[in-house]
Amino acid sequence: MAKKAPKTSIRKVLVSAVMLVTALCLSLSISISTYLDVKEQKKLIINKLDMIAEIIAFNAQITLIFEDRKTEEKRLKSFNEVELVKNIHIYDIDDVTNKPVFFTSYNASKTPPVPLKVNSVNELKVPKITADYIELIKPVVYEGKIEGYVYIRGGLERLNKYINTKIIVDIMLTLFVLVLVLLVARGIQKRIATPIEALSLLLQDVSKNHNYNARAERSNIEEINILATNLNLMLARTQNQLERHKADKQEIKQLNQSLEGKVNQRTIALREANQELLNTLERMHQYQNQIVENEKMASLGQMVAGVAHEVNTPIGLGVTGSTLLRDKLSDIKTAFEQKSLTSKQLERFIGDGIENLDLIYRNLNRAADLISSFKRVAVSQDLELSSDVNITNLLTNIITAMKADIAVKQPVIDIQCADGLTISSKAGPLQQVFEQLISNSLLHAFKGIENNSIDINISRSNNQLSILYTDNGCGVPNSIRKRIFDPFVTTKRGEGGSGLGMHLVYNLVTQALNGNIALDEDYASGTRFIISLPLVEIG
Repeated sequence: MAKKAPKTSIRKVLVSAVMLVTALCLSLSISISTYLDVKEQKKLIINKLDMIAEIIAFNAQITLIFEDRKTEEKRLKSFNEVELVKNIHIYDIDDVTNKPVFFTSYNASKTPPVPLKVNSVNELKVPKITADYIELIKPVVYEGKIEGYVYIRGGLERLNKYINTKIIVDIMLTLFVLVLVLLVARGIQKRIATPIEALSLLLQDVSKNHNYNARAERSNIEEINILATNLNLMLARTQNQLERHKADKQEIKQLNQSLEGKVNQRTIALREANQELLNTLERMHQYQNQIVENEKMASLGQMVAGVAHEVNTPIGLGVTGSTLLRDKLSDIKTAFEQKSLTSKQLERFIGDGIENLDLIYRNLNRAADLISSFKRVAVSQDLELSSDVNITNLLTNIITAMKADIAVKQPVIDIQCADGLTISSKAGPLQQVFEQLISNSLLHAFKGIENNSIDINISRSNNQLSILYTDNGCGVPNSIRKRIFDPFVTTKRGEGGSGLGMHLVYNLVTQALNGNIALDEDYASGTRFIISLPLVEIG
């Protein structure tokens, strides 16, 4: 849950902002002023000490040369009146070691002496500033030769006192300015916040009591006057809108009352039209089911006609062979009864009889095979159960049964399937799917009898059977590719095509076999259907 922002008001924000900005500006200004002032005061003190050290060094030239300590001590005591100077050391240069040694010193009243600085000559050539003192060393030079050094130590008590006094004055000035700014800010915020509070109270009254007749009063602040003017305009428009809404509501109420009768009449008419439409749809479903069933029967009839044509040939040859054998047997009987039968005649009869019987046997076996294939198609598929189906044998039987139809366009049928591939499926629907696909290619794909081919590629992967059915015909027109499986879609309207063939295939694959079928729309060398069927392991 989001954390709620703390509540505040314009009064508090305005006063706080003014006070904060003023305090920051004053603090920054006073800090910078104090820093620069202290820096300048330190610089003046350093310059003053430096000047005193120069004077002492100038005066000490003769006393160092003649080693007149008493004269130098009297001279140094004159610095009692100089409050800044606290300690003075004068160092002489030893003639043997050429190093500074103590010569004389001066300590101000109530100021303790400081250790010798003979080892800090080089360091204190630059003034050293601490919290309470300033130290520096100046060389005593006579005719270009350093005769000694002057060490001077000054106190910073007056500077610190000056800083403390300045800080107190700055604080008092800051407090005075802040109080003055607070009073001014309160006056400004009262001048701004009062009309805003009046607008807020007006809006609360409008929100609570829906008093859109109220209007905001003008003030002496231009921005708030603009806000009040816009608020009054909004309230006036809202009032007008509410009045129009009230009038429209009344008008709508009257219209609703007048429309109720019309709605009831239209509802009755719509109910009757819907009932009539439902009846029409029911009849259309019946007609569609009847047409689909007729298509099934027509397909079966075409196959039966083809099978009958194929069966007539071996039966006709069998009848011819049996008739010829009977005629020869009649000749033998006559010769036997007339006792004119010769061995030569009997031998020829036996040879012809064996040949005719072989002819009859072969054609009767061929007819039996055709009848067996026909039985697989003629049996009802409605209640068919799954069984073990050898795919190679199934396709061979289908091609044999459709031999007469296939001979018209003479396609080369290439079956790529593993030998002995056996699945558990419904043989009837599966056979009818292949028959309908082949019939569709013969009727729609092939225009002539040359260079026609059909490729059937069947493979098994895990628990799925994949079937690629491909022909090299003219392909499916772009106008019907999206609707190829819809009923009554055909390019042979009036030429023997009902438009239910691929619809029947789709229903068989998706409903009877629980699989999927799709048209490969990217295949440009003919037509290709992709079929996927789920498989059940054979126990």
